[in-house]
Amino acid sequence: MPEHVLITGGAGFIGTRLARRFVDAGHTVTVLDSLIPQVHGDDPQTTSPLLRSLDGIATVIEGTVTSVDDLRRALQGAQIVVHLAAETGTGQSMYEIDRYVEANVGGTAKLLDLLANESHTVGRLVIASSRSIYGEGAYRTDDGRLVYPAHRADADMAAGDFDVHAPGEGELTLVPTDESAKLHPSSVYGITKQMQESLIMTVAPTIGIEPVSLRYQNVYGPGQSLKNPYTGILSIFSTLIRQGKPINIFEDGLESRDFVYIDDVVESTFLASTLPAAAGRTINVGSGVATTVNEVVDALFTAFGTEVPTTVTGNYRLGDIRHNVADTTVLADALGYSPRTDFRTGVTRFVEWVLEEPVEESGYERSLKEMAERSLLK
Repeated sequence: MPEHVLITGGAGFIGTRLARRFVDAGHTVTVLDSLIPQVHGDDPQTTSPLLRSLDGIATVIEGTVTSVDDLRRALQGAQIVVHLAAETGTGQSMYEIDRYVEANVGGTAKLLDLLANESHTVGRLVIASSRSIYGEGAYRTDDGRLVYPAHRADADMAAGDFDVHAPGEGELTLVPTDESAKLHPSSVYGITKQMQESLIMTVAPTIGIEPVSLRYQNVYGPGQSLKNPYTGILSIFSTLIRQGKPINIFEDGLESRDFVYIDDVVESTFLASTLPAAAGRTINVGSGVATTVNEVVDALFTAFGTEVPTTVTGNYRLGDIRHNVADTTVLADALGYSPRTDFRTGVTRFVEWVLEEPVEESGYERSLKEMAERSLLK
C-alpha cells in the first residue's frame, strides 16, 4: 500500500534517486536536508542539480536533523523513515570531530527522542550505516582461523609496510566481511556511524518501530558530487583527469575497496524499507568484489579514453583501512537481491555522466593540505 516516506539527507546523491524510486512505486516522499554548500553550492536553488531533480517528486524541507523543530515538522505523517543525513568523509572527521558527532550522533539521538516521546505514525526506520564501522575487516590465517586485525601502525606504514598484521600470526588473507564481524572503527566518522546504528537498532524496537541497518560500502555513480573532496576517489580522480593534472596514488596502489553502484544501493534501500523480511536485520550493501586503487585508475583511463601521469607516492592517511570487501549473503537472503552492475560497467556509466558536467575545482588539494597540517597525511 502507498505510504508516506521521510528521507533525511534526501537531497543528496543517494537520497534523490531513492526518492524517485519510492514515488515510482506509488509512495509519497518528504525530504529533510540542510543543503550544505560543500554538496549543493552556495545557492542550492540554482547550483544544485540534485535539489532540482526533486522538483515534482518530493516535498523538500530545508532544515537539519540537529533541530528538533525541523525534525518534528518533517516527521508529520511519515510511516517510513530512511535516515541518510550525516556528515561524511573519514579524513575530515579526524579534525572536525565536534561537527561529525553533533550531526551524526546528536541528530540521530534527537530523532529517536522525538519518536520515543511524541505521537507519530512511523513503523519502520532504516539507518544508512557504513562499512567503516568494521575498521579493518576479516582475514584468514594460514591455519584457517578468522581474525580481525587492529589498525595499522604509523611506524609500519612510514617504513612502506602497508599490509595488515596480527600479533603472532603469519601472512593473512583477505576474506569478505560479514555482519557478525568485530566492530572496531578506525576513524571518527566510523565511530559515529557505529553509534548511529547502535542507537537505532537498540531503541527502535522498544517503541514499536522496526529498525533496519544497511552497512553501505563505497557507493559511486552518476550524480555524486564532483566538488566535494570527501566523496571518494572516483570523483577526485575524474576531475584530475579532466583537468589534465597528475594523479598521486597513496600507499602502493594495492589497497582495495568494495565499490557498489548507485542503482544497486537504491534498490537495496527501497527493499529494506518495504519488505517485511527486512525488519530487524543488519545488512551489508556492497558488490562483494574488492577493487584496488590501481584498478580504479586503469578503469577510469579506459572509460575516458585518455591518461594522465600517475605516481604511486607511498603517502598514507592515518585512519584509512587497507582493504574491504563485503559478504553479501544476507543481502541476498533477506532482500532477495544481488548487485547487478559490475565495476567496469558502472565506471563507464559514471564517466559518460561526468563528461556532461562542467569541470570544477574539487577542493582536493585543499583537503590534503588540511590533513598534512594536522599530521594526518604522511
